[in-house]
Amino acid sequence: MLYGGQISLLVAFAATAISVTIGIAYGAISGYVGGKMDNTMMRIVDGLLALPFLIIVILFREVISGHIETMGKFLINEQGWDRDFVLRYQNIIPLFIAIGASGWLTMSRIVRTQTASLTRLEYVEAARSLGLGHIRILFQHIIPNTLGPIIIFTTLTIPSFILYEAALSFLGLGIEPPNSSWGKLIQEGANYLETNFTVLLFPALVFSITLFAFNFLGDGLRDALDPKASKD
Repeated sequence: MLYGGQISLLVAFAATAISVTIGIAYGAISGYVGGKMDNTMMRIVDGLLALPFLIIVILFREVISGHIETMGKFLINEQGWDRDFVLRYQNIIPLFIAIGASGWLTMSRIVRTQTASLTRLEYVEAARSLGLGHIRILFQHIIPNTLGPIIIFTTLTIPSFILYEAALSFLGLGIEPPNSSWGKLIQEGANYLETNFTVLLFPALVFSITLFAFNFLGDGLRDALDPKASKD
């Protein structure tokens, strides 16, 4: 069960890192540029948000799995990497890439809103008048001032991605042997529900406690970093 938790958390943290990186870059560019490009970029996000998230993840995972498998064979046959090590991560990498690369949309909207409001402030205009480049203004003066909402949403994204991984693994579309995860353990435990319900109970209990813990952490950070939102 502990090993399954390691895999679930690894997938969630790696996917969150990918989604946060893409979301910050996309949202910051959209909010900073503004105008027609901003509208076009946000309409693309709205269109992607209208699609079922899990379906996108499954399709994206199938697309990149073949490339990861080819790379794995190259590392084993040509580079002499350990076969067990490569096969272990060969199944994990496509999953967290697919979840992370599909889950950046809401983050981009949050960053875009913050960036659009900060771009109009006087200190940004002063930076422009001093001749600072756009990239420097974004990374030194705008994005650091959006870290509060980014941190809050990141802590709430992690439990969501843990849940998505568990759902995919429960359906047999996520983690595969020899790896395991909480979703895979819950799937296997469901087969023994009538004979030994504890096989299902303990993974489900630990899984639920972890989700609650991350959600409480996100709520606490929101109250600490954004008191106005917590009052609303």
